[in-house]
Amino acid sequence: MKKIDQGLLPILGESPLVLILGSMPSIKSLESRQYYAHPQNAFWWIMSELLGFDSLEPYNTRTAFIKQKKVAVWDVIQACHRPGSLDSAIDPSSIQANDFSVLLREKTSIKLVIFNGQAAQKIFKKHVLQNHVVERATSDFTGDFLVMPSTSPANAATNREMKLQCWRALIAYL
Repeated sequence: MKKIDQGLLPILGESPLVLILGSMPSIKSLESRQYYAHPQNAFWWIMSELLGFDSLEPYNTRTAFIKQKKVAVWDVIQACHRPGSLDSAIDPSSIQANDFSVLLREKTSIKLVIFNGQAAQKIFKKHVLQNHVVERATSDFTGDFLVMPSTSPANAATNREMKLQCWRALIAYL
């Protein structure tokens, strides 16, 4: 029987303006129950540069800070079978998407959905939009969708500074 990994609950404040979606947390993130826990992942460094906090603060402090700045974090996948941490290792037949219809209906403040990498966007299109999971919610959603370079260390073709430059687009929505 294949092991099915369960994702994490969202980092979600009262009225977020930006929702950042990854594909599925890495093994390190799942073990520590923290988003972007791999030390080489640039996510927390990018957020600290853009939002003005210390990326070395404890996890709870960082999450409280981004919620205060109206940024939410979640993943497209709620559960899946994936040996290892690479998106390419996800068994497509095992993907169970998170329920975005409830989130987008309840959090009408969201004006921008950012995909942390192309894999997150592709999985969202296939397992959420094509399955009409968010049809009602997205029909009323008037915000934007953007794909940013993945902050993962597996995306070694794009250095941290280049990633940061691209991610600056989220500031316009805050």
